[in-house]
Amino acid sequence: MSDRSRNYGSAGQWGFFFLLAYIGAAIYFIDRSDGSFWAVILGLLQAIVWPVYAVYYGLIALVG
Repeated sequence: MSDRSRNYGSAGQWGFFFLLAYIGAAIYFIDRSDGSFWAVILGLLQAIVWPVYAVYYGLIALVG
């Protein structure tokens, strides 16, 4: 037996927060699409990467 302790539940609250953020972003991007299959798939992909755009444009606004 190993003396190492394992912690599997340390990020549960953050995981739930990010799940809610993803669901909200998916609803937003799908609502803005025209409803076709590929537009919905693109909306789901945009919901995954929207924080990257937020940080990028936030840094551009900050730096000028």
